[in-house]
Amino acid sequence: MEFSVPMALADFVPVVLFLAGAILLQRELYPRLGKGQFALFAAGTIDVFCAGALKAVYKLLYALGVCDFTKLNEMFFPVQSIGFLLAGLAMAAFLFYKPKKTTVCGVAAVPAVYSGTALFVSLMVVGLGLMDAGLIALAARAKRRAVIVLLAVSFVCSLCMGYLSSRDFSAAAMNWIAEGVNILGQGTFLAAAVLLRKAGKENASAA
Repeated sequence: MEFSVPMALADFVPVVLFLAGAILLQRELYPRLGKGQFALFAAGTIDVFCAGALKAVYKLLYALGVCDFTKLNEMFFPVQSIGFLLAGLAMAAFLFYKPKKTTVCGVAAVPAVYSGTALFVSLMVVGLGLMDAGLIALAARAKRRAVIVLLAVSFVCSLCMGYLSSRDFSAAAMNWIAEGVNILGQGTFLAAAVLLRKAGKENASAA
């Protein structure tokens, strides 16, 4: 598998987009979620960001000829999948459970690194689906159809990334296709977060 420097740098773009969207959602959800729920959501989104950042760093180090630090790449699916699962569980709890004043705080843990990806892709899809379902519920309450559409596009792009992860990435064209899909997915995620945050501010000012 070969990475060019431009391709490695492009891998940082979806990471930054996701981070920006996650921060906006954390600020929007902080007053809405229980303490334990928010802890799960924050820990989960931080895990996802770290997974993407570590993989991007791996690609850049490899492209520059510094080293082939394969553990950074191997950590990607385990860390990302547990992150999405935590964030998804937080939103599921938000939808179906009303927290009491004192709640138990969840803690994110990095699972052991395995060579297979099917399990982690499955966990990622479940977690991301739960997270997006919770965000879509918030968008529906705020009557923001555009947010629902953007989240749906982002979810489909993530499913495509799961499929592409099982393909042969020895060809540069496959890597660029994956980069484009990932950037589109995280770009629509950020756009949804911006609109959801804006809706929250408008509702707060109206109240």
